Amino acid sequence: MRAEMVPVCEVDRLAPGRGVAALLPDGRQVAIFRTGRDEFYGLSNMDPFGRAAVLSRGLTGDAQGVPFVASPLLKQRFDLRTGVCLDDETVRVRAYRVHVVDGVVHVRP
Repeated sequence: MRAEMVPVCEVDRLAPGRGVAALLPDGRQVAIFRTGRDEFYGLSNMDPFGRAAVLSRGLTGDAQGVPFVASPLLKQRFDLRTGVCLDDETVRVRAYRVHVVDGVVHVRP
């Protein structure tokens, strides 16, 4: 059975280059990001290095064509597409599928 898409927020509530945290129905936190190129991504909000739910507060950027978010704690960068840490490829956070439907951002848990 495929998981249903969960509506998170209206697109207009997301500032380009920033993220927001959302709580999924099962209690997990997801960080949703809107890049300056108007692309949308979702990662687990938990920073595995700092062990705190803060990735949504990180800043987005681009490293050689790879969109990333830098953790506000220890500054490790995570690929927004895959969740792989660009500074330590043995570490990753969960990546979520994100879609925009009728001006609303949705996440597939």
